[in-house]
Amino acid sequence: MLLGASAGKALLGSSFRVTQVRGTVPEEEIHGRRERLVPTVHPSSVPRADDRESAYDGLLSDLKVAARLLE
Repeated sequence: MLLGASAGKALLGSSFRVTQVRGTVPEEEIHGRRERLVPTVHPSSVPRADDRESAYDGLLSDLKVAARLLE
């Protein structure tokens, strides 16, 4: 799970944009292994969002995707 743009950029490079890949499950090679990623906003951004309810719902949806991938 990539929690926010900083985590995404650290792993995937400066062109990573969480808003462009959120809602997808890309596969990337990380340290020589193929990994499925779940990009989402950092949880600390939810209280600062203009529409907190929508931001929270989106984060919760992303966490459910990650949980299903772990089953």
